Amino acid sequence: MSRIGKKPVNIPAGVKVVLNDKTLTCTGPKGSVSKQLPEKSAVNINDSVITVGLADEDKNNEKFTGLTRTIIANCIEGVSNGFFLNLEIIGVGYKAEVKNNLLNLSLGYSHPVVFNIPETIAINVEKNTLLKITGNDKDLVGQVAAKIRSYRKPEPYKGKGIKYSDEIIKRKVGKASGK
Repeated sequence: MSRIGKKPVNIPAGVKVVLNDKTLTCTGPKGSVSKQLPEKSAVNINDSVITVGLADEDKNNEKFTGLTRTIIANCIEGVSNGFFLNLEIIGVGYKAEVKNNLLNLSLGYSHPVVFNIPETIAINVEKNTLLKITGNDKDLVGQVAAKIRSYRKPEPYKGKGIKYSDEIIKRKVGKASGK
C-alpha cells in the first residue's frame, strides 16, 4: 500500500468531518468543503483520526489510498488554516484591481481583462501588481491562480506577464546585431 496512504489523518479541534457514501464534507472555522472520494478505497473515522484502506483485496487499487488520504488531508487543512497563492504582475502599465466581485486586469491589451471571482475565493491586490489568492479549497485556489496567469503568461525575453511569486523565469538573450 502507499506510504502516504498508510499515515492516519488527525482531525483538529473545531473541525467536523462527515462521510456520506463517498462524499466527504469538512466544516471548520474557514468554511465548508465537500469532495468526492475514489470508489476503490475505504475510509474509517474514529474519534479524531481518519484512516484509509482498501475497499477490496485487489492490489491494483492500492494506488487510490494515497490519493484518498491526500484529498482528506487537504480538506481538513483548508477548513482549519486555508490555502493561498501569490501572483506577481510584471510589465510597464500592467496592474490589477478588485471591484465588487470582479478582478480587473490591465495587461497591455486594447481592452481590460475582467475575471469573475468565485464565491469561496478572496483576492487581495497589494501595490497594484501583487495578487494574493486565498480560499479553503486547494484545488480551486490553484485553478483560479492558473486561470489568471493564463491571461498573460510570462515571456522569456523581458519577463513581462503574470507569474507565481516563487516561479523563476529563465531569460533568453535577444537577437545579436549583424556586425
